Amino acid sequence: MAETNVESLIRSLVTPLLKYPQALSISQNNDGRYHHYIISVDQSDVGRLIGRQGHVAAALRTVVEGAQSRRANSKRVRLLINDHRH
Repeated sequence: MAETNVESLIRSLVTPLLKYPQALSISQNNDGRYHHYIISVDQSDVGRLIGRQGHVAAALRTVVEGAQSRRANSKRVRLLINDHRH
């Protein structure tokens, strides 16, 4: 089975939701257990990406985590949304 390119999957899922897709940036950090993908968008698009009560963000996380390999030594994927509050 071919490995999924997680960053391009995230980009293809998130881009149609945004008013300003040119502001989309995805960065990756790794630690011992997780591949962290941090999504940064224009400040006015944060609400569109999170959705009401976080439903859109939860759905994105479900799809991205489900696409990841199920190998025993595979790191888990974490999807984080930069909400510009910090």
